[in-house]
Amino acid sequence: MQRKSFTGMNCSIARSLEEVGEWWSLLIVREMTQGMNRFDQFQKELGIARNILTARLERLQELGIVERYPLPDRANTDGYRLTPKGEDLYPVIVALMQWGDRWLAHRGKPPTALVEDKTGRPIETLSVHAKGGKPLGFRDVRFAPGPGATSNTHAVIDGRNERVLGRIPPR
Repeated sequence: MQRKSFTGMNCSIARSLEEVGEWWSLLIVREMTQGMNRFDQFQKELGIARNILTARLERLQELGIVERYPLPDRANTDGYRLTPKGEDLYPVIVALMQWGDRWLAHRGKPPTALVEDKTGRPIETLSVHAKGGKPLGFRDVRFAPGPGATSNTHAVIDGRNERVLGRIPPR
């Protein structure tokens, strides 16, 4: 069954999922943040079929998330690395990991801790904050039309704000 395409939606979340919403894609990105750069490494670590891995790597390249480069220590072998667009997915990977650690860790014991290399101290849990640092939940945030908002986007925003905040703020 062919899944629905989100490319036409005027929603950054939907369009992001169109690019990296397939689970193998984010797992490949995760492996690259852990220093993996070769096809055989990805295949071994993920247990992914060659044809699926090939397709995902090609798609990630097309999207500008991953690039191929010649490996200097291996003749006729290319490696894969994240582009700046791909590196920008790192906070997404960390947020998913932290959510999984909180809600899915076996017996409440996460398998891996993330610590700052220089200090050895645990990194902070990622969250949404106000300018002054106050943590915010989704009930504390109002949506406002951005520069790419369409008339439909305005209606979606107004509906969301009314449902979540109980009001539509004046414009």
